[in-house]
Amino acid sequence: MFELKFEYILVIIIGLIIAIAITRSKKKDFKLEANKLIMLLGGKDNVINYEFNKSRFVVNLKDVSKANKEGIQKMGAQGIVEIDNQLKIILGSSAKQIKKYINELK
Repeated sequence: MFELKFEYILVIIIGLIIAIAITRSKKKDFKLEANKLIMLLGGKDNVINYEFNKSRFVVNLKDVSKANKEGIQKMGAQGIVEIDNQLKIILGSSAKQIKKYINELK
């Protein structure tokens, strides 16, 4: 009887470990995403200022032609609007996490 309970407990523990491993492997590395986004915007020196507004990232650039809008789109941006030297990038639900790491970079 005790061996049977032990086997069930062991199976449950192994299942939990597998579930945790799968969950962690699917999480984005937002620090890496923030670094990549800054590089796609032409580097830190090209960024004049920026702000986050819910799911949107608004950035003023010295030279907007240095920004790789196609790369930003491939990174997962849901939309990009260019007005003069400003880009409005819709990042969706990941904006809050990326904001944290971009603030650390600047």
